[in-house]
Amino acid sequence: MNGPHDMGGMHAFGAINPEPEETEPLFHEPWERKALALTLACGALGQWSIDEARSVRESLDPALYTSSSYYRKWIEALTRQMMEKGLLTPEELETATVRQMPEPGSYRVLNAEAVDKVYSAGGPTSMDIDNGPLFQVGDLVLARNMNPVGHTRIPRYVRGHVGEVVLWHGGHVFADDSAKGVRRGEHLYTVQFMARDLWGPDAAAQDSVMVDLWEPYLEAPGPAPPRQTPCPRWRPCPICPVTRTGLSSANPGKPAPSPSRWNCMPPATSPGTSGRRR
Repeated sequence: MNGPHDMGGMHAFGAINPEPEETEPLFHEPWERKALALTLACGALGQWSIDEARSVRESLDPALYTSSSYYRKWIEALTRQMMEKGLLTPEELETATVRQMPEPGSYRVLNAEAVDKVYSAGGPTSMDIDNGPLFQVGDLVLARNMNPVGHTRIPRYVRGHVGEVVLWHGGHVFADDSAKGVRRGEHLYTVQFMARDLWGPDAAAQDSVMVDLWEPYLEAPGPAPPRQTPCPRWRPCPICPVTRTGLSSANPGKPAPSPSRWNCMPPATSPGTSGRRR
């Protein structure tokens, strides 16, 4: 999803961390403690994965997302998830009153005495998978130019760029599918991209960015696509789908002929010809 959360390389959104990390409080307001506790407790119910939760946060309205604090995003997304799963009704949210208690044993419950143990252990995502890795450490890989509609972990700023595999982590739960409720594994790599490849010649030559990317995001970099031969009859314009041409070079002030009479394309592919010569 190309949403407001994917801000890498974008301008005009202010400093990433305006507060010095060593003095920034863990919570800025008392309600944020409750927001964290509610999110973890509801996540422990087992009704969604962490990737499903991330997907809901990413789907918040861009204006709401960019104007909200960290924990407000969490609460907004948690509210939506609970209503989607039937754990909360709009009336209960409005009145802050539970109308119907769930049957005992209907859901997993995270008891207070188990919190430290559960979250210290974390939620491992490593998985055994049958197929071997396509890439090895030292291989050059191309981050695919893809625009998935749902949750994904490949940031926009690396798509279409070549990097080097510096680590292979084995099989891990593939986040894109996990966000749709499907748990399956894919090989996971750390790929290093040079800053100048991503940001251009103004970036520091020695800087680089390392991104953890699953195998479906990557492919072997192939040869450069062949350049199209410019058509001598036309000059660049956004009309012709091959030469992007619309004005005759012989008569630059006159509009090009109708789309059914392009001479720069084979009859079968010229717009409007349907394979017939005219």
